[in-house]
Amino acid sequence: MTASATILSNATRQQAEAWQRQTSLRRLYTVLGVGLLLAAMVASMWFADEANAGHFFERLPHLLDFLSWLVPKDWNDVWRALFDIASPNDKGTQEFNFPLGRVHVWGGFYIPEYFELMLTTVNVALVSTFIGFVFAVPFSFIAARNLTPHPALRLVVKRFMELLRAFPEIVIAGLFAAIVSTGPIAAIIAIGLHSIGALGKLFYEINENIDMRAEEGLRAVGANWFERVRFADLPQVLPNFMSYTLLRVEINVRASTIIGAVGGGGIGEELKLSISRGFGAKTLALVLLLFTTIFLIDQFSAWLRRKLVGEQAFLLGAA
Repeated sequence: MTASATILSNATRQQAEAWQRQTSLRRLYTVLGVGLLLAAMVASMWFADEANAGHFFERLPHLLDFLSWLVPKDWNDVWRALFDIASPNDKGTQEFNFPLGRVHVWGGFYIPEYFELMLTTVNVALVSTFIGFVFAVPFSFIAARNLTPHPALRLVVKRFMELLRAFPEIVIAGLFAAIVSTGPIAAIIAIGLHSIGALGKLFYEINENIDMRAEEGLRAVGANWFERVRFADLPQVLPNFMSYTLLRVEINVRASTIIGAVGGGGIGEELKLSISRGFGAKTLALVLLLFTTIFLIDQFSAWLRRKLVGEQAFLLGAA
């Protein structure tokens, strides 16, 4: 064996040994991480069992009782609850005497009550996302390291966006509910502020990875900061901005439902009342309506993202 072959063999053996050491180290870290996660989960469940007056582990078998309560004996009760149709045994009178039972007038149309509440929830999500987008776009260009007009301004904007997304929407909604009263306005403010922080972070991370050649070209001909952002930077990032905004709409629909359960209006408030009063068929009807709405929004936003970003980029991002 020649000297060069011996050196090559030693180098290969050293690489194999280094790879084995890295693999063993990763396995050790994985085992430790999983062990710590399991320990934390067991500790939290034990604490919940000790601290909770309902005794978590004692009440756990009653989960099946809740599921049996939720599944209706007659599925027609679900459709009656969803469209608010009086049951055959209901002696009460039906409002407006329409085939769909009690309905509400909205924009000149007659629609079932729960559909109106679902529209309120979706409307809260859309308005909140719009507010978040409008403010997050300029903040993201100021917070980007490669585009900021001044480093001190960048730090201020970044800390401000971190503050907005540091608190859950439900906490912010509770604060504003005490100021402007409960209802959709408090929910819009809460979700809108959180969306500014969340979208701002996503947007400025996109901005920090753009191609700077167009920016440098406009800078060379004397363009100011606003002109560089408008004509060199924004066209590059706008499709990705819209993609993340559409994803945020889906998140905000779920957030507005949760906030609705604590006084934010919409379908969440009705869902909470239905569960607390023990209306199984109505609860299932509201859950199905909420699931169908989120599914349709998800499919529509996925289709629109493919149109904006491109089919290939969308598949790579999904992978």
